Amino acid sequence: MELFTILPAASGALFITQAIYYLGVYNKIHTHCKKVKSTINTDNPPLSVIIVAKDAANELQENLPLILEQDYPEFEVIVIYDRAADDCDDALKLLEDKYPNLYHTFIPDSARYISHKKLGITMGIKASRHDWLVFTESNCRPQSNQWLRQMARNFTPTTEIVLGYSNYEKTSGWFNKKIIFDTLLNSMRYLGMAISGHPYMGTGRNLAYRKSLYYKQKGFSSHLNLQRGEDDLFINETANAHNTRVETSAESVMRISTPKYKRICCEEKISYMATSRYFKGAARYLMGFETFSRLLFYAVTVAIIVLGILFHQWITLGIGVLLWILRFVMQLVVFRKASKDLNERKFYTLLPVFDILQPMWNFKFKMQRRMRRKDEFMRR
Repeated sequence: MELFTILPAASGALFITQAIYYLGVYNKIHTHCKKVKSTINTDNPPLSVIIVAKDAANELQENLPLILEQDYPEFEVIVIYDRAADDCDDALKLLEDKYPNLYHTFIPDSARYISHKKLGITMGIKASRHDWLVFTESNCRPQSNQWLRQMARNFTPTTEIVLGYSNYEKTSGWFNKKIIFDTLLNSMRYLGMAISGHPYMGTGRNLAYRKSLYYKQKGFSSHLNLQRGEDDLFINETANAHNTRVETSAESVMRISTPKYKRICCEEKISYMATSRYFKGAARYLMGFETFSRLLFYAVTVAIIVLGILFHQWITLGIGVLLWILRFVMQLVVFRKASKDLNERKFYTLLPVFDILQPMWNFKFKMQRRMRRKDEFMRR
């Protein structure tokens, strides 16, 4: 029957499509880590670390010392706090007494009609003394005291942007495994595309760029109407194959505190869905096609198994099962290598489960974003 010719052919075509993504994009982190870079900056130019925080007095007390005690010759840390609070002010003043390179200020309560996150970053950039700016957040902690050195080794004369990797702390439980997998996969996407010469986004948890680039782009003027986008949209507008480098060493990884409430992660995903609609270029659609081809591959595999058993088409059944096994092995190897390079959680038995569930999670967040009022994602 023609159907038993079409299904294996479709499965083979989808397998090849998946192999292109896994070997051509997702495996880039591993090949990048193995590759000896030909242009490495060992000058360690002075830099400014900028952190915008809100309701994060405890996080700052816990994480700031790990940033302030980085093994780096000359740097300053600027904290811009959203809405002054006595406990935060006291904690930062105590830290300033111990660390002379720490400075802080507050976003004025009178600030209206502009995203406080973007305003805070702008205040930090204007207050900074150095051209190279490194960004992270109050709930992030560097995995080593070499974080700044690893980021700075990419500060070559032609470089304007450096993209780093960040993911959640490894704890027990299904939810932690879920958000780590989702973050790892998304990172393999945008970092892999950047390594391939097609950068399309970055995250403010581990990011560096030149102050001159910020002013050349006129800051966030093109998306001031949006509440977020200070990292992903800004990088989407400014990054290209010539001015962007990627840092993927384990020493450069930023760990994010696992949120107390699941809704915090959900809100972050919905916010990302709201800004990613404005991405320019084909990268967004290429990554969407990977998800589509993945789900279609599963659908075709299920059809081959069911129809192969019902109609005793054992050769067709064998081809379908073999292709699924080959894809799983390829996927497992790529994820295992990337996880090892990034000192990340290993995914073995849960990999096929998360592989199917992850598109469903994203679809849920997209639907939730569509159900929200448009003004929820606008500046306020």
